Amino acid sequence: MTTYVPPRPWIASYAAGVPEDLPPVSGSLVDIVAASARDYPDAVALQFFGRETTYRELQEAIDRVAAGLRDLGVKAGDPVAIVLPNCPQHIIAFYAVLRLGAVVVEHNPLYTARELRKQFEDHGAKHAIVWSKVVETVQDFPDDLAVAGIVSVDVTRAMPWLTRLALRLPIAKARASRDALTTKVRGAISWDSLVASAPLPSSAPSPQTDDLAIIQYTSGTTGTPKGAALTHRNLLANAAQAQAWVPSITRGDGCVVYAVLPMFHAYGLTLCLTFAMSMGARLVLFPKFDPDLVLEVTKKHPATFLPLVPPIAERLLAAAKEKGISLAGTEVAISGAMALSHELVVPFEEASGGFLVEGYGLSECSPVLMANPVADSRIAGTVGLPLPGTECRVVDPEEPTRDVPPGTAGELVVRGPQVFSGYYGKPEATQAVFADGWFRTGDIVTIDESGFVRIVDRIKELIITGGFNVAPTEVEVALRQHPDVVDAAVVGLPSPHSGEEVVAAIVVADGAENVDIEAIREFVRGILTPYKVPRRIFIVDELPTSLIGKVLRRQVKERLVALTTGA
Repeated sequence: MTTYVPPRPWIASYAAGVPEDLPPVSGSLVDIVAASARDYPDAVALQFFGRETTYRELQEAIDRVAAGLRDLGVKAGDPVAIVLPNCPQHIIAFYAVLRLGAVVVEHNPLYTARELRKQFEDHGAKHAIVWSKVVETVQDFPDDLAVAGIVSVDVTRAMPWLTRLALRLPIAKARASRDALTTKVRGAISWDSLVASAPLPSSAPSPQTDDLAIIQYTSGTTGTPKGAALTHRNLLANAAQAQAWVPSITRGDGCVVYAVLPMFHAYGLTLCLTFAMSMGARLVLFPKFDPDLVLEVTKKHPATFLPLVPPIAERLLAAAKEKGISLAGTEVAISGAMALSHELVVPFEEASGGFLVEGYGLSECSPVLMANPVADSRIAGTVGLPLPGTECRVVDPEEPTRDVPPGTAGELVVRGPQVFSGYYGKPEATQAVFADGWFRTGDIVTIDESGFVRIVDRIKELIITGGFNVAPTEVEVALRQHPDVVDAAVVGLPSPHSGEEVVAAIVVADGAENVDIEAIREFVRGILTPYKVPRRIFIVDELPTSLIGKVLRRQVKERLVALTTGA
C-alpha cells in the first residue's frame, strides 16, 4: 500500500536559505545542552536579573541535580512534575529529569489547588520540583495522591547577591517583592541540597530518541485539558525546524532569546527553552512579562529572537516609545496564539528594524506547525507556511479522509516529525484526533495557491443557528471594528427556536458612555449576513484570558449562561 503524499505548494514560498526537508533527528534533548557546553563552554547560557550562567556551569548543574534526583528514587520512565515560573532552576530541572530518562510534566505554578490536583491525578507523579510558593498546595493533596519527594525551589537564590539583598530591605516595596517570590516551607527537600550532589557520571544511561520526554497539558480552551505525550524526537525535530526557519540568526554569542512567555506552556517551552539551548544562545529569563525589565535588558543585549503574543508586542512597543528606548537589534519576533494585526506589525518592524511574523501550532505538535517566512513575502492575516518536513491537507470535517477542493475551507490535518502519537493514558481521546494517520487540528482553514494558510475558526467553537454555521472569529472581527468596542468574544447559547443563538460579550472603550447596543448590532449587520449578527450583546469589564493572552471562549460561555439563567 502506497502512503499518500499530498502536494506541497508552500515550498516555493519559503524564504531564501530555508530547506524543503530536514534529515531525521537522533539522540535526545539532553544532547542539546551537552553540545552547546562543548562548543560554547564560556558563553552565557542563562541571564536572570543580571546574573549569568555559562554553558559549562549549566551542564555541571544539570549533572548534579540529576544525581540528586536519582538518589531520591527517580528512575527512567517516571513522571516528574515541574511547577516553576521562568527561572534558571526551571531549565536545570527540565534537563536533569530528562538526563535520567524520566519524563517532565510541566505545570502552571499559578494554578489553583483544584487545577493542579486534577493534573496530578492524571499523571500520578510521585516526585515534584516546586516553587516554594506552591509547595504547601502540593503537600496538601489527599493521601491517595501523596507526592513522595517534593523539592522546594526558592527562585530568588538564582538572583544576583545585590538583588537578593534589596529584597530583604525593610521597605514595603521590597517586602512585597520578596513575599511574592518566596515562602518558607517545611517537610520538603531544598533545591540547594540537590545542587550540592556529586555529578552524575557521563557513563550513566541516557534516554533514546523515541522515549517519552514530556507530558504537555493542552490549554483546555475547548474542553478538559489532556496530557500530550511528546517524545525526544518530537521536540528535537521542532527545535531543528525552528532553526531552519531563521537561517540568518547567528549561533552562539550572537543569539539572544528572551523568555517572556511561560516555559510551562508549549510555545514558550520549545521556542525559549529547547530552541535557545540548541542555538547556544543567551537565554534571558523573565518570571513574568514586565516591559520595564525587558527594556532594561534591551539596552545592552537586544533580543535577536523574540517569541511573543500580540498583547506583549503592543505593551513593549508602547513602553519603548514612552521611555525613548530603541528596539533596534530585534531581528525576528514571532507571534502566536492569536491573530496578529497588520496595524501592529508595521510600527513594531519600524521600531525594531527586524521582522514580526505570525506562526501557528498546538501542544500536540511540539507545538509549531507553521510560520510566515522571515522575509518581505510574508502575508499578514495568515499563519504562514508549513515548516520543513511538515505535511498538511484540508479535509471535510464530517469525512476527514476526503480532501476538499483547493481554496475551499475545511479542517486542517497534519503529519510530521513534531506531531505527537497520543494523549497520555487516553487511547480513546487519541483515536478521536487521528484520521488515517493524520492529526486532526480541529481548526478550519483555507490554503491559497502559494501555500499560505489562513485560519477561519475552530470546529468545536462553531455556532450552529437555524441550520447555519457561524464562525465566532468572524463576528468578533466585525464587532471590533465599531469605534466603541475594544474587545469581543462570541459564543453560542442554547435557543429553543434555532438550536443556538449568537451572543457576544464586549469590552467598551474608556469614556464610551451610554453605549447603544442596538446601534452596535446594526453596525455588525452592515458587515455580516443577518444570521451572524449577535442576538444579544453584553457589556463586560474584561474578558477571561489564558496566561499568554488568548481569550477563553469556554469561560465566556459559562459566565453568560450563568448570567442569563441566574444559575
